[in-house]
Amino acid sequence: MKPLGIKRIDPFLAAVVLLAAFLNIFNIWNNTNANVYYTTAVTSMLQNFQAFFFASLDPAGFITIDKPPVAFWVQCLFAYVLGVHGWSVILPQALAGIGSVLLLYFLTKPGFGKNAARLASLVMALTPIAVAVSRTNNIDSLLVFTLLLATWFLFRGVRESRPGLIMGAFALIGLGFNEKMLQAYLVVPAFYLFYLLAFKSPWKKKLLVLLASTLILLGVSLSWALAVDSIPEQNRPYIGGSESNSVLDLALGYNGVSRLNGMGGPGGGGVPGGRDPGGAPGGQPPRNAGQQLYENVKAYALNGYQAGSSVALEPPGAPLEYPDASGNPGRMPDPGGDNRPGGPGSGPGPGDGNGGGRSGAFGTGQMGPLRLFQSELSGQASWLLPLAGFAALALLIGIRPRKPLNDKEKQALFWLAWLLPGAVFFSIAGFYHHYYLIMLAPPIAVLAGAGWLELAGRYRAREGWKSWLLPLALLTTAAFEFYILLPYRTQIGSAWLIGIAVASGLAILLLLLGRKRERLGSIAITAGMLVLLIGPAYWAATPLLYGDNGALPQAGPGQKGGPGGGLQGRGGGTGGINQKLISYIEQNSSGEKCFFMTSDTSVAESYIIATKKAVVAIGGFNGGDSALSLERLQRMIKNREVKFFLIGSGQDRGQGSNSEALNWIRANCKEVERDLWQSTDSGDGSRSGENMTLYQLPD
Repeated sequence: MKPLGIKRIDPFLAAVVLLAAFLNIFNIWNNTNANVYYTTAVTSMLQNFQAFFFASLDPAGFITIDKPPVAFWVQCLFAYVLGVHGWSVILPQALAGIGSVLLLYFLTKPGFGKNAARLASLVMALTPIAVAVSRTNNIDSLLVFTLLLATWFLFRGVRESRPGLIMGAFALIGLGFNEKMLQAYLVVPAFYLFYLLAFKSPWKKKLLVLLASTLILLGVSLSWALAVDSIPEQNRPYIGGSESNSVLDLALGYNGVSRLNGMGGPGGGGVPGGRDPGGAPGGQPPRNAGQQLYENVKAYALNGYQAGSSVALEPPGAPLEYPDASGNPGRMPDPGGDNRPGGPGSGPGPGDGNGGGRSGAFGTGQMGPLRLFQSELSGQASWLLPLAGFAALALLIGIRPRKPLNDKEKQALFWLAWLLPGAVFFSIAGFYHHYYLIMLAPPIAVLAGAGWLELAGRYRAREGWKSWLLPLALLTTAAFEFYILLPYRTQIGSAWLIGIAVASGLAILLLLLGRKRERLGSIAITAGMLVLLIGPAYWAATPLLYGDNGALPQAGPGQKGGPGGGLQGRGGGTGGINQKLISYIEQNSSGEKCFFMTSDTSVAESYIIATKKAVVAIGGFNGGDSALSLERLQRMIKNREVKFFLIGSGQDRGQGSNSEALNWIRANCKEVERDLWQSTDSGDGSRSGENMTLYQLPD
């Protein structure tokens, strides 16, 4: 007899969860430091409360990272218990990915049934970009889990008519804002629409609850930003990635509208502050964000995607290209990852039969309504996008003007309202990375799972033309998946393409024959869905097969990693530590707060992770932040906070927002003889900073 109060576990769900756990967790222990930029921040945040609260890049609390702190607080909790390792800061995201699979099952089951929930959870588990990003310490997996938890609160609050749960749902979106700012708001239209359609209450009460929920959303969203911005600038870190040392500026600018307009005007370059690699300000002032947004939307609506029209549709802030040591073009770096020439972001992509070619900013394709179907993006989350379109049609085809919506239709509208704003954003935005597409995974998974069964029901019932939607959906989606696979034929082998094409053809044939044979039709329905999952399943396994990219996670056979867990984050971990430099500074320091200051994170991060010392990146990521004014430098010197500076030997003299302070250092500090601090052994990896100069304040 089954014990009272204990529900039987769905064995299919258990199998899907185990599959998700394997895909998200297996071999993450081989990833040395993951995305080093964020691992550096976690290391610093564990050193003191100030660094923890502000999400400071360094233990001295000089400058923050370019994101709010909540997701990194979670990573800090894991790192505090397990130690700072690549796998320990990745684990929260891996668990969040598994949790999202579970949540999607329980969100889908009440409205669409158990079988639809099973399919939705399976599709979510096999979404390639969801696996790729969950295996890194990039925070998008945690964001999606938070938003799905908010959805659970919303659905239950509506079902049970409990305003408190509704408000809790909007509070969780606010929490998501404090994980990755405006990206969390992509789901807000879906929440408003579903609440207005489904919450049963007099309109006066309904609007009051909605007003209260909106105020809570804004209050939670802005709580940390207002708290930080209210603190005098001299008493807190500089806000990395902002133009005006403000969290609100960071939220609305670099992590907000600037994502749409391609990070400002010409010279923006796609980095905080619109600086070029040398730290110099952009060649022209940034364009008005509102005007640029208007122009992007206009181009999207009027021109659409036109092959060969890159001049018209290319976002004006697309990253500058510059040659690497071999003369090959590369991309400017971004705080969310590494796009150094020769780094993870500059590897081969799926633009042609050999996996090469990049057509847009960070390889995200040309702006336009077909962008999610282009080869640059389609393999990440779009495999079942055509099926989701047919599914939405099947689920909503019964809507009539005066006919009340049923639960299926309301929930279908919710997921469609989640999908469409995200799809529009990723179609017109000038600056984002592939792993942001995880935002589309939940709605595609639910619509594909629930919609497949809805299409199957109409097929079995022989509802005239509607019964042909299932074979047409299978044919269209299979053809699209073949298109995704085609550029990779030299890497995965033609047998894959031939096998999937034959299997798809057989499934379609079975559907056609099964219209008059019920048993054959049931076999065809199951076979058809399995065929459609072959491609995404293989792509989801590629991070395990080819290695992870800790900085810019992508799925696909073109994203090969190196030994020991694949491609690592910017800076290369602790291999560049100069022990002789550390010894010299330790012997000659006077207990200053900053161990030493350096130009940017490419040097600082290795020392912070390895030594836990307060090594300060003067310009934040890539040296582009205006964090060190001459006034601030002189105040730090007066307070005996800094004594040593490891900076370039003059190549940025007269350039950049920090140039006045850097030039003061060169003019007023003593240059330390190189043989006192620079190792002569190039074989031990200790010659970090060999192209830089160590300056010391005179005693």
